[in-house]
Formats: sequence, structure tokens, C-alpha cells
Amino acid sequence: MPVDPYIVLLLGTVGLAALFPAHGTGADVASGASTAAIAFLFFLYGARLSTREAMDGLRHWRLHLTVLACTFLVFPVLGLAARGLVPVVLTQPLYQGLLFLTLVPSTIQSSIAFTSIARGNVPAAICAGSFSSLVGILVTPLLAAVLLGGSGGGFSADSLVKIVLQLLVPFLAGQVLRRWIGGFVARHKKVLGLVDRGSILLVVYTAFSEGMTRGIWHQVSPARLGALLGVEAVLLAVMLGLTWYGGRMLGFPREDRIAIQFAGSKKSLASGLPMASVLFAAHASLAVLPLMLFHQMQLMVCAVIAKRRARDPEAAGEPAGPAAASRTAAGTGSR
Repeated sequence: MPVDPYIVLLLGTVGLAALFPAHGTGADVASGASTAAIAFLFFLYGARLSTREAMDGLRHWRLHLTVLACTFLVFPVLGLAARGLVPVVLTQPLYQGLLFLTLVPSTIQSSIAFTSIARGNVPAAICAGSFSSLVGILVTPLLAAVLLGGSGGGFSADSLVKIVLQLLVPFLAGQVLRRWIGGFVARHKKVLGLVDRGSILLVVYTAFSEGMTRGIWHQVSPARLGALLGVEAVLLAVMLGLTWYGGRMLGFPREDRIAIQFAGSKKSLASGLPMASVLFAAHASLAVLPLMLFHQMQLMVCAVIAKRRARDPEAAGEPAGPAAASRTAAGTGSR
């Protein structure tokens, strides 16, 4: 049962914000730095995504549409159904965070890793995660506008403008400049990965600092946190079941069902945190709490499932990892 070291860093950042929240001028500096970090983060996303590979991946369009439907249709429907748990099980702010969790795109790295471990269609997982992240830049704010509306902690038409300026414009700039900087980005992937994670930690510190100064955390009790974990466990179990058995009903082979399960049941912390800081402003600390908890839960559960999938009788004798990717690439055309 893996504990993501990055989650430890995130929790440490939350603790730092609780003990030493930014005030006054410090808060203004942290907010400005957070805004710049978010823009740079999405610029790097744009510079990394290969447009050619993404277009090639469209050949496997049924799988990608299935993952997108799970991410941006089934998940939000379940989030709306959870509205009935307010106020007995969840408070309204926690429910808003839970609903936002259901709107963010899927992961890329962990979906690929678990698909590889389970001996699934790795190239399909690569493209599915990339498409989800790309679509989410546009779809997540629009869904938030429709489903969260004015109750989304300050969400408004201005938030859509901020999304365009802070997320979409830098992403498109990265895509335009990719032909010149793509090689540099690929060669320094590890260093820029640290920049990615450092940017998100700054976003978390800024959001939770503002939450502390506004006294938001007095609204959350241990019992409510326990209830939130229970609700998220049910949500994850439902999505894992729907993606696996739904893929079978749709006639996908085993390798594709594995990619659908891992890409269609996850939510991206890396994409969700910056979006929440833009959409929820002062209320971002409570809004991202459900996403942080769900992220660790999905890693722990999917690690167990991936190892069990690798031992399935259907997987006996099949190569795993890069070999599986090479074998499936010809069938999907995603490389």
C-alpha cells in the first residue's frame, strides 16, 4: 500500500500554512508568485504534449471517448447525487469540494504506471490521460460554471477569464513554442518535474494560508473528515467497477479495459489544484481537501488492483512494461 511521498510534502505544506500563514504583504507576494507559478505550470504542460502523438491517438477513438465520458459525465453525475448527503453527512463547503473533485481531468503518470504494471494497453493510457488533461482545461471551468455557479466559493464570469489567461493562454503558448523548446523540456524532464511540484506546493501554501486567516478550518471536524473519506471510498469503488465491467459490456479487450479502468477512475491533483486556486479563490483550501484525500486513496487502491491484474490468468505469459507498450502500439496507432 504505497504512500505517495508527494502527499507527505503536501501535508507538510498544509502544516506550514497552519503554523506560519502568510499575512499582509507576505500574502500578496505569495498570491502573485502562485499566479505566476500556475501560468508557468500550464506552459510546461503545453510544451510537453506532442500534438502529433495526440492526433495519432485519435485512431483509438472509442477508448478515448469512453474515458472522457467517465471523467466528465459519469463522475459529475455521481457528484450531483452526493448532494443528498448535505447536511447530515457532509457540510456544504465539503460537498462543493467533492463536486469539484468530480469535474477535474484524469491523471497521466499514474494511469500509465498502473496500466503497465497490470499488462494493459500502455499507449492508449498515455493518449487517454493526455486527452483528458487537454479537454479538462476547457471543460472543467465550464462544468464548474454550470454545476457550482455562484455557490462555488466566488466562482463567476471573471473566473472564466482568469482560467483563459492563467491556464489556456500559457498552455497554447507552450504548444506554439514546442518545436523550439520541446527538446530542452524533454532533456530536463526531471528538473522541470521538480519545478512542477514546487509550483503546486506554492499554490497549496497560498490557498491554505488564506483559509487559516479566514478561520475556514474551524468548520471541519474529525467526524466530517471521516465521513468525507467514506463517501470518497464509495465513489472510487463505483467508478472502478463501472470502468471495468462497462468496458467489458462495450466489447473492449482486456488490455483496453485495463487502460479504461485506470484512466477513467482517477482524478488529477496536478491539474485540479491550480484550477481550484483560480475558481475558488479564498475558499480554495476546503475545495482542494477532497481532491487531496481522493488522490492518495486512488493510488493505494489502484496499486493493489494493478498487481492483481498482472496475476490474472488472462495475463499469463504476456510481457509487461515497455514490451507490452511496443506490442500494443501497432494496434492503437498512438505512438
